Amino acid sequence: MKTRGTLGIWLQFLGMGVIWGSSFLFMKVALEGVGFGQVAWSRLVLGGIVLGVIVLIMRPRIDGGPVLPRDPAVWLHFVVIAISGCVVPFLLFAWAEQYVSSSLASIYNAVTPITTAIMATAVFRVEKLARDQVLGVIIGVVGVVVIIGPWAYAAITGDLWGQFACLGSAISYGFTFGYTRRFLSGRPIAGATFAFINIGIGGVIMLLLTPIVAVGPVALDWPVTLSLIALGALGTGVVYIWNINVLRAWGPTNASTVTYVTPVVGVVLGVLVLGETFSWHEPVGALLVFLGILLTQKRLRVFAPPAPASIPSR
Repeated sequence: MKTRGTLGIWLQFLGMGVIWGSSFLFMKVALEGVGFGQVAWSRLVLGGIVLGVIVLIMRPRIDGGPVLPRDPAVWLHFVVIAISGCVVPFLLFAWAEQYVSSSLASIYNAVTPITTAIMATAVFRVEKLARDQVLGVIIGVVGVVVIIGPWAYAAITGDLWGQFACLGSAISYGFTFGYTRRFLSGRPIAGATFAFINIGIGGVIMLLLTPIVAVGPVALDWPVTLSLIALGALGTGVVYIWNINVLRAWGPTNASTVTYVTPVVGVVLGVLVLGETFSWHEPVGALLVFLGILLTQKRLRVFAPPAPASIPSR
């Protein structure tokens, strides 16, 4: 049973990477027919509806408890992560892809483990960084600077602001991973219910913001429509159940390594489907970010681990 559970978590993890990696392509295609606010609005509203139907049918419970939490404080925590993990990054990424390629946006998403390590350690104190992990954070930050390529800009441009927006999304995701681990992941809430409350509150917030973010011209065709459905039903619906399951099984820093997979998928689709290209510094910076992630996730060591304390003989 334990092996099956482990295999199931791995499959959910890989599924997250493939679908979330594809989401950068879907956003780019959707932006051809709707505004960036409408992209984010559609993701959260459709995702909330899909997850609501799943919860209504499954009625998931943990140890015979209620389907929905009854503690008001829990709902306030969900409002926080709905804003920081859904509303803000979805708007930022959709806005950014008006100015940067889907491939570059997916690369910036890979910065999430670095921001997660910083947030989980310095802000929420649910993890502690060793020397290798500190080095990984530093290298990751250098990688981000290389990706941005500040030497290439004589003035502030839409492309530069788009990159900052992508970086803001990664920081927002890192905050959400740490906050969830600190205040919510240990509570007896089923994964489907957890995802529904998270996305559902985000959808409600978007509905309240409809006059601001979702009003504007719409030109729907099949590619745009299918991209919006895929973003909502899959990328912001079913996959969020998998995300909660992986987060609980592996912890925030390891769960955020789904961004090993998403940029590979995002870059491949961007190049093959949209014909996107890179400047030299973008893949170089991405390699530095991945090196930083390997160190942050303890998958690569530079410093020798501390020797175990010796037990004095008697």
